[in-house]
Amino acid sequence: MKDEVYDEAVPVRHAVIPAAGLGTRFLPATRAVPKELLPVFDTPSLQHTIDEATGAGIDHIVLVSNRAKPAIEAFAERATSSARLMVVYQESPRGLGHAVMCAREAVGDAPFAVLLPDELLGASSHLRDLIREHESSGRAVVGLKRVPRNEVSAYGCVTPQGVPDERGRVGVRDVVEKPNAVDAPSDLVIIGRYVLGRDIFGHLAALKPAAGGELQLSDAIGALARKGGVNGVLVDCSRHDTGTPLGMLTASIEAALRRRDVGPQLRDWLGKRLAQPPDSNTSPTTTSEEHP
Repeated sequence: MKDEVYDEAVPVRHAVIPAAGLGTRFLPATRAVPKELLPVFDTPSLQHTIDEATGAGIDHIVLVSNRAKPAIEAFAERATSSARLMVVYQESPRGLGHAVMCAREAVGDAPFAVLLPDELLGASSHLRDLIREHESSGRAVVGLKRVPRNEVSAYGCVTPQGVPDERGRVGVRDVVEKPNAVDAPSDLVIIGRYVLGRDIFGHLAALKPAAGGELQLSDAIGALARKGGVNGVLVDCSRHDTGTPLGMLTASIEAALRRRDVGPQLRDWLGKRLAQPPDSNTSPTTTSEEHP
């Protein structure tokens, strides 16, 4: 990495959760309920993300919403959390970089985490690793995951400096947003967890809009990485992409299977159901006598 002088690292206590999207993939459900409040089994998806943040030591969470989703603000007023929750608004859909800019005043000059609620992690351990790396290095830190080459086009893909060490840490030289498989610089992609310092706002302010007029956070991180200011850490826990209905469904099943109160019954039902022909409409636990 290039040698640069960074401010002395301070504890990370703020987090930004972008939640302004309209969830068109989940229509018609999102006409009534914001995607972030759809349940993963019996708990709103957003609550899981908030719990992850507080489990990593975050005590101030900024939800970036829009005024077409008043349920987000209502949820923030009633959510179960040890952190202080506040809502700011992204008035137009101008990309993830713009959403982070909308939280600028709320986080001030302090370092902060960014958690994308479409990425549901099974524990707070990964975010704690990112925070620990930021606090020790003073650099921005991104969460990374290896994926098959044919999947890199769905993510921001990094150019690593060498290979990850025994703790999964690696320097990041650049970031390319959604490259094709042939041109991708690696099989390491950003999974929606970041820890950033105040210097990211200067890079965001200097961005030119990408296709569709959006300001991409990955472009700002790439600019910072080219100056030697970004590290990456490989994810160390389970992960679900809840940005699609199928991903939300699988996350719900996984969450339920881990529960002692319903896990054994669900596992038994799934075993019986999967043993039936795919086109069967008969529940293995329902008889005609029970429901005439």
